[in-house]
Amino acid sequence: MNQEPTAQEPILRIDGLSKSFGPVRAVDNVSLDIQRNEFFALLGPSGCGKTTLLRMLAGFETPGSGRILLDGTDIAPLSPEKRPLNLMFQSYALFPHMTIRKNLSYGLEMERLAKTEINHRVDEIMAVTDLTPFAERKPEQLSGGQKQRVALARSLIKRPKVLLLDEPLGALDKKLRERMQLELKRLQHEVGITFIIVTHDQEEALVMADRMAILKDGRLLQCGAPEEIYEHPADRFVANFIGVMNFISGVVTPNGSFEADGLSVPMPGAAAGPATLAIRPESIAVSMNGGGIAGSLVDAAYHGLDRVLHVKIAACETPLQVRVPAHTSADLGIGSPIHLGIDPDRCRLFPD
Repeated sequence: MNQEPTAQEPILRIDGLSKSFGPVRAVDNVSLDIQRNEFFALLGPSGCGKTTLLRMLAGFETPGSGRILLDGTDIAPLSPEKRPLNLMFQSYALFPHMTIRKNLSYGLEMERLAKTEINHRVDEIMAVTDLTPFAERKPEQLSGGQKQRVALARSLIKRPKVLLLDEPLGALDKKLRERMQLELKRLQHEVGITFIIVTHDQEEALVMADRMAILKDGRLLQCGAPEEIYEHPADRFVANFIGVMNFISGVVTPNGSFEADGLSVPMPGAAAGPATLAIRPESIAVSMNGGGIAGSLVDAAYHGLDRVLHVKIAACETPLQVRVPAHTSADLGIGSPIHLGIDPDRCRLFPD
């Protein structure tokens, strides 16, 4: 008999999960703990294994090895309909001939719940998702964002322990997508259900997730809070995948200094040898009055509140990207001399 899980135990434990398609190892020995009421993101480039992992959780793919423990019980042998999880697809798959109320009640009717219980749940979920005014409309009469909320409400109405979302915002335009990111986060907090979202959009994961896992070639590279992964990437791939990162090739000297052409950054404790220095655009200081690393402006991109400067320095073949407030650089022209300051505490060092 399974013991009742404690509050500290994860609701979902992925233990050594693997899946191959012929010679291709789509998911390679992935282990993760996902907590109750957590918004968790699976993030990575196309083909990294995140959707295959999600489909194994939902029951649409059979693991080659490993376990999927939901509240301590291995659900890997169970068929999809017997798992207390719901999967929301990118295509909303609403019934076009049914009203929104009917779309929401259909699954509960198939479970043969009492009519009073069905009506109570439908009214409740429509209120949470702000769909009450659209109850008698049909999907064709709704906007993209409203359809997305109907699909989400239909997934939540059966009260799953975990809701799986596969690129749920992929079909929306940029502004609506940004608005729905915050909407999803709000709804997840209100209904108190664990959300696991698959996305290739790093910004989407940074905005919504409590924690996220970065996958590449089926393997788990790093798992942690968005701030942790952004500020302290585990390797060069993660550093390059999350946000914008500048990379400078050089060498660490025996006395713990990173050296490149005209550039010296103290990195105490670093192992001597070839290495790559990584630093975010917003972590580089700019001076017009000398001092620091000499460079010249080769391009600038205006982004409203800020401006991204592309600065050529001797130590790097590719111009560095430097993010500064727009008003501080408005009078700079191409070729203007610029001096940069690099704070060692804001750098990451990756041995080559």
